Amino acid sequence: MKTIDQMLAEGVAGKRVFVRADLNVPLDGTTITDDGRIRAVQPTVARLAEAGARVVVASHLGRPKGAPDPAFSLAPAAARLGELLGTDVAFATDTVGESARGVVDALADGQVAVLENLRFNPGETAKDDAERGAFADALAGLADLYVGDGFGAVHRKHASVYDLPARLPHAAGLLIATEVGVLRKLTEDVRRPYAVVLGGSKVSDKLGVIDHLLEKADRILVGGGMVFTFLKAQGHEVGSSLLQEDQIPVVQEYLKRAEALGVEFVLPVDVRVAERFPDLKTKAPSDPETVAADAMPAGRMGLDIGPRTSELYAAKLADAGTVFWNGPMGVFEHPDYAEGTAAVAQALIDSPAFTVVGGGDSAAAVRILGFDENAFGHISTGGGASLEYLEGKTLPGLAALED
Repeated sequence: MKTIDQMLAEGVAGKRVFVRADLNVPLDGTTITDDGRIRAVQPTVARLAEAGARVVVASHLGRPKGAPDPAFSLAPAAARLGELLGTDVAFATDTVGESARGVVDALADGQVAVLENLRFNPGETAKDDAERGAFADALAGLADLYVGDGFGAVHRKHASVYDLPARLPHAAGLLIATEVGVLRKLTEDVRRPYAVVLGGSKVSDKLGVIDHLLEKADRILVGGGMVFTFLKAQGHEVGSSLLQEDQIPVVQEYLKRAEALGVEFVLPVDVRVAERFPDLKTKAPSDPETVAADAMPAGRMGLDIGPRTSELYAAKLADAGTVFWNGPMGVFEHPDYAEGTAAVAQALIDSPAFTVVGGGDSAAAVRILGFDENAFGHISTGGGASLEYLEGKTLPGLAALED
C-alpha cells in the first residue's frame, strides 16, 4: 500500500488531490457535537496543502436517500475543517455538478475545498457496478491523484471508496496508515493477556467479531444492551431490557466454545435498572436502582453495569497486555447510567496495556465524559470498519489502495 509520504516525495504541487475523508460527525441542527473525525483527517489535508496540492476533500454524512437533504449537509464540517487548518476552505454545494467543478477549478496551489455530501448522489452507494462506476468517473474528473483517508468508510463498497482509487494514482493517508498499523497489533503482534471489552445495544452487531476473537482473545468482557441476551441465555430474568431472543442459541454456543478454548467470558454480576428508558434531552433523574444480575425484577430494564461489575472489569483489565474496547457499558448519555462506561474508560487509562478504543459510540463516550484522548493508546475513527477488520474480512476501501 503506497503511503502519502511516497506521493509527497513524487511531488503534488499544482495537482488536484482528492482526499476521501470521513467527516461523518454527529450534528445537533448545524452544530457539531463531536469533531473527532474532522480532527483525525486534518493532518493529511494540512500536509498536502503545505506541499502545494489543490486539495479536494469529500465525505458522506448520515444516510440521506441519494438526494440533497439540508439536514445532512457537510457545510458545518467544512467550516470546522477551515478552523482547524487556520485557513478558508471553499465549499461546493453539489458533488460533481456546476458548483463542484467551479470550486475545484478556482483552487490555487495550497488551497482546500470540500464537496457536498457524496451520498446526495445515488451513484455513491449504488449496488449496480455501472451506476457506481459512472459516479466514480465524474469524481475522477475533479482530480489528478487520490488519497484514501476515510477509515470509517473503508468497509463500504462505495464509489468514492472502492471504485475511484482504480481510476487515479492513489495512496493511503496518515489516518488510514495509523489505523491499519494499530489493527495489526490487535491481530498479528498481540501482547498478552489480550482482553476485549464489548458493549453497545445489539448482540447481533458483534457476533462476527466474537466468533473471530474467541480464537485470539484471553478474556472477553461484555456490557451494554447486548449483555441481556447473554444473561437470558444463562437462564436469568432480564425484565424489559433489550433482548434479541433469536440470538440466544448462538450466544449459548459461544459460551460453550469459550469454555472449551479456555477463554474467560466475563459477564456482569450487578446491573443498574429503572422502570423506563431515561429522558436523554432533559437528563432528568430516573430513579435507578442496582440489583444482582441474576435477580433482575420482571418489570425493569437494565441500563448500565453496576458498581461491583465496574470493579470486576477494572480488575480483569489491570494486568492486560492489550485491550480492545468497542461499545459503551450503558446509556452513558444520561448521568444515572454513565458510571459503567466511565469505569471501563478509566480502567483502560490505568492499565499498562496497549489500549484501543474501537470507534463509534465508545470514542464518543470518551470525549463526552471528559477523558483525555491522549491517555489511550489509540482511539479509532471507524467502529464498523474496526470490527470487520477484526472479523478477518477484506475491507473494500483498503483493498482498493493496494498497489
